[in-house]
Amino acid sequence: MLKYLSLVLFSLYSCLTFAEDINYNLKMPKPANHYYHVEMELSGFQEKVLNVKMPIWAPGSYLAREFAKNVNLVKAFDENGDQLPVKKTNKNTWRIDKGEATNVHVAYEVYAFELTVRTSFLDLTHGFVSGSGVFMYVEGHKSNNGSVTVYPYKDFSVVTTALKATDEGVAADGYEKFVFKDYDQLVDCPIEIGNQKAFSFRAAGVNHKVAVYGSGNYEINQLKAGMKKVVEVATAIFGQNPNEEYTFIIHNVVNGQGGLEHVNSTVLSVNRWTYEGADFKKFLKLVAHEYFHLWNVKRIRPIELGPFDYDQENYTSMLWVMEGFTSYYEKLILLRTGIYSQKEFLGSMFSSLNYVEGSVGTRVQPVAHASFDAWIKAYRPNENSANTTMSYYSRGSVIAMILDAKIIAKYKGKKSLDDFMQHIYKTYYQAKNRGFTEDEFKKELEVFLGENMDAFYLNYINGTRVPNYKEIFEKVGLQVNYVGESKPSSGLSLSVSGGKIKIRSIRSNSSAEDAGLSVNDEVIGFEGVRVDKNMLEAFLAGLNEGDKVSILYAREDQLYSTYMTMKSYEKPRYNYKIIEGNGQKSKLFNYWLR
Repeated sequence: MLKYLSLVLFSLYSCLTFAEDINYNLKMPKPANHYYHVEMELSGFQEKVLNVKMPIWAPGSYLAREFAKNVNLVKAFDENGDQLPVKKTNKNTWRIDKGEATNVHVAYEVYAFELTVRTSFLDLTHGFVSGSGVFMYVEGHKSNNGSVTVYPYKDFSVVTTALKATDEGVAADGYEKFVFKDYDQLVDCPIEIGNQKAFSFRAAGVNHKVAVYGSGNYEINQLKAGMKKVVEVATAIFGQNPNEEYTFIIHNVVNGQGGLEHVNSTVLSVNRWTYEGADFKKFLKLVAHEYFHLWNVKRIRPIELGPFDYDQENYTSMLWVMEGFTSYYEKLILLRTGIYSQKEFLGSMFSSLNYVEGSVGTRVQPVAHASFDAWIKAYRPNENSANTTMSYYSRGSVIAMILDAKIIAKYKGKKSLDDFMQHIYKTYYQAKNRGFTEDEFKKELEVFLGENMDAFYLNYINGTRVPNYKEIFEKVGLQVNYVGESKPSSGLSLSVSGGKIKIRSIRSNSSAEDAGLSVNDEVIGFEGVRVDKNMLEAFLAGLNEGDKVSILYAREDQLYSTYMTMKSYEKPRYNYKIIEGNGQKSKLFNYWLR
């Protein structure tokens, strides 16, 4: 018994003695040069070699951004201040030969001068930290907890983040300390540092912190009222809110880039004058989109999206659910708050539908492929992208609307897509605490609808067929009509650069493509006449099918001429009409757009 007790005490002593600590210091002594100074204090690690790594991407933004490109020379020192050997072994990994050192101090600088929701920024007005582009991690130890101490620049007085603050230090004392349970949480909590306007409101039983950087035409009470409506309606969809506190970081800038979701916070980048009239509705739609991600993506998720592999692309064919369903619900939430009318909701959805069906790429790229190839296509478009790709946001939102209509019709107004989302949330996040595979999601949908979904997936998820919108939506009180018209079209999209008419894009199988024209060609003459952009577009608009015209153009400063024969092109388009009356269809319509 004594021997056993000794072993237990030794084990406890070993655990206490060799506890692995990871603590970061974030400093910004000279914001004008846009560098964060980052220090990692590592203690208790038994390995003789440590690999520290910088992620290549920011979760929620599906592009390899290669954040290591912003890192300057990485240095490491032992507890005595002696320098340790550091060698870079691949694009985002540094090997530290620590030997017998008990404590390792790692120091590096990160250049931060790209103010988006997914990248970091620092200047004399403020600092913004998107964690995966600033904080390295120790290979094999992402599950370790730790702390980050922020040392704001001397003229900055406010630090805003969803990380939990400790009682140790406040910004006014020169630093503020926060703790994290693991690396995933650290980089999932962006940090705003500066003199931002901070306020809070309570909604759905949750405290919501808001930090606003930059001037704008907003009013705090207006923001509180609008955002509170969105929060409460979004929470009502699932019946509960998983957070005790939530943080909004808003950047008021000239060119807003949208938002990026996090597990208990979001960052919104908007035009600083966006807070009036129709523009304010667009802002609240963005709030609704990112807040809905609190459930859909951050908790309801494909199994590939967490825990994350930060070293390479994390492929999934289900972004049409993650982003597409969220794009549908952003509009539905505004409808249920009363911010949108039924007309505005349907107008917005049919705008998405007509964009999808009117795009050449939608007949080429299935939405599952668009999801999987987001890393190489969606965020790296070229002049031919419109001919070959489709947005999983837009097409996914249309599919969500179709499934909502199918569920409502199936259950005669007793259930909707809300109920399916609740089911997925409870089954995988709450009960299993994990994501789902594509097959699992499909199976859950089949069981919920009580029908085989093989044909649906073959035609609309992994295929490019046009859904029978008339049949689908008539069951829920909406008459959908096809109103596409065939018209003469050149297939050219033009721009002006340096006073020259340039071809910006060419539609596949168009008159312009048949004539041998290419993107970046300079159009000089039309039917023997020198033209400017307005003249050329007017000439093209006046042509009929079968008309043959001459075009003089330059390619790489070489002059060429060609003949173009006009063909007609039918761009698909749909409109809608609400079915009037007091019958079952009208009841289902009112349940749908309640």
